[in-house]
Amino acid sequence: MAPLSPTPIAPRTRRGPQHARPRARWRSGGVEGNARLTGGLAAIIFVLLFAEGVTILSVQRLLSAHVVIGAILIPPIAVKLASTTWRMLRYYTGHGAYRRKGPPRPLLRLLGPVVVILTVVLLVSGVGLVVGAPLSWRPTLFALHRATFVAWFAVMVIHVLGHLGETARLAPRDWLARTRRHVDGATSRQWVLATSLAAGLILGLALLPLATGWRLV
Repeated sequence: MAPLSPTPIAPRTRRGPQHARPRARWRSGGVEGNARLTGGLAAIIFVLLFAEGVTILSVQRLLSAHVVIGAILIPPIAVKLASTTWRMLRYYTGHGAYRRKGPPRPLLRLLGPVVVILTVVLLVSGVGLVVGAPLSWRPTLFALHRATFVAWFAVMVIHVLGHLGETARLAPRDWLARTRRHVDGATSRQWVLATSLAAGLILGLALLPLATGWRLV
C-alpha cells in the first residue's frame, strides 16, 4: 500500500493593518458638516448681534451688557471665520466635494473679506477701549469703533439677508433627530458651539469689572 500523502494545510495568514478593524475617530462630516457648523455659528451670532443692537439704543446705560455680549461674540465669530476659511481653502485647492458645492453668490463672495476686516477692527477697537487703552488714544479709538460699526452694519445687513435662508435650513439639522444622523460629527459640532459660547461667557465676565462705571465721553 502506498503511503498516504499528508493533506496540505493552508498557511495561516496574518491580518495586516489594512484588515484591522477601524478605530473610532472624530469625523467632521466633510463639506456638509462644515456647512452645518457654519450655519449653527451664524444662528448664534445673529441672536447675539440682535441683543447687542438692543444695547446700542441706550449704550451708556447698558454699557455692561454691551461689553459682555460683545465679548461672548468673539469666540463664535473666530470659529466661524475658521470654518469659512477652511471651506475657501478647500475650494481653491481643488477638493472635489467643495468644488461641487461651489462658491457663494458673487456679491456675497466680494463682501466676504470686507465683513471679516470690519468685524476684526470692530472687536479689537471695542476690546481696546475696555481693557485700558491710554487716555490719549481713547477719542481716536472710540471714533474708529463708531465709524467701523456704521460700515460694518451696512455690509452685515446684506451678508445676513444673503445667508438667511441657508442659515435657517442648516442651523437646526444637528439638533433634530431626523437629520442629525445623516452627517457624521453632529455631537462634535454641538460641542464646538457650546464651547465657543462658554469661552465667550468667561471672557465677558472677566471684562465686566472693567466696563462698570466706564463712560464713553
